[in-house]
Amino acid sequence: MRRKLPAAPLLACLAVAMLAVPSAAGAVPRSFFGIVPQTRVTEADAKYMRAGHIGSIRVSIQWSAIQPSPDPAYNWSDVDQVVSIAARQRLRVLPFVYSSPGWVARKFTTLPVDNGRGRRAWAAFLRAAVERYGPRGTFWREHRAGSADPVPKMPLREWQVWNEANFFYFAYPVSPIRYARLLKSSYRAIKAADPGARILLSGLFGDPDEGGKRGMSAVDFLSALYRVRGIKRYFDDVALHPYAFHVKNLEEMIEQTRRVIVRNHDPGAGLNVTEMGWGSQNDPNIVAFEQGIRGQVRELRGAYQYMLRNRRRLNLKGAYWFSWRDVTGSCDFCDSVGFFHRGSQFKPKPAWKAFVRLTGGRPRP
Repeated sequence: MRRKLPAAPLLACLAVAMLAVPSAAGAVPRSFFGIVPQTRVTEADAKYMRAGHIGSIRVSIQWSAIQPSPDPAYNWSDVDQVVSIAARQRLRVLPFVYSSPGWVARKFTTLPVDNGRGRRAWAAFLRAAVERYGPRGTFWREHRAGSADPVPKMPLREWQVWNEANFFYFAYPVSPIRYARLLKSSYRAIKAADPGARILLSGLFGDPDEGGKRGMSAVDFLSALYRVRGIKRYFDDVALHPYAFHVKNLEEMIEQTRRVIVRNHDPGAGLNVTEMGWGSQNDPNIVAFEQGIRGQVRELRGAYQYMLRNRRRLNLKGAYWFSWRDVTGSCDFCDSVGFFHRGSQFKPKPAWKAFVRLTGGRPRP
């Protein structure tokens, strides 16, 4: 995940007093507070998430990994594991589906819309996913009460189509028209298997540092998508990834996105922040989203307080922090964006304690 933007001037560090949980936090559903792990989720992880009043976990369902060959047999083992662990802790799962396999396209970033074979295979994959994890899914039948491995039934009812379709790292070429084609075929496939499912747009990267076929701002991409005739019937909610220097910039991205929704006469569409976060390393001149230990706490508090305060006005359905643990070798700030230091032990950062104070949860099970 490439996250380099022009560096912002350093702001003087301000001492921030510990704040009480905003009164609005008590009124929001638990699922509002989400997490996007970048490592495999364990039972212990899920217990910590539950204790911290995290109610939703956003996970990837990668087509290229589940169906690496044209063989129609799908390998759901990794998804089964995370769905099972989440359900046992009553964590709702929000899946985002993406990644074209090599037998469909040369690159995983190529949307499967260019030929009939790719479109049919993508639709079949989505139907199979919903038929496994939806309300009548085979996964729940296999793990019903009385089975060898019972799992509480928590079917997946929301499906996010692709990831950051406005940024070349996940979609190339960047094209609202191509994404609209993908969205239409995805809607039909998912609804055929679960008519009550909700469809979320790809989480749009707020302000990429690329242009043309490599990137568009979330506002420009969403505006162009709305210009596709009849597109509003093919999705329920908009999703945004407002990675920002500071909270002020995050607020601007969210407000601008909501204005696009309203301007296009779609006020009922919900808005989801399906990724956001700041790193705890103090490298803002190198990686814009790394603000140091105290800066991570400061930006986290400010962002959640703003979203909780304006939740109803924005029709904001959820906010997902990226990420759970630090990890090296992934994206520019993935090594410091977690609530916990990397490794199997639970070594929390101050940001985890600040987050738990906002949610009203506990720092440990």
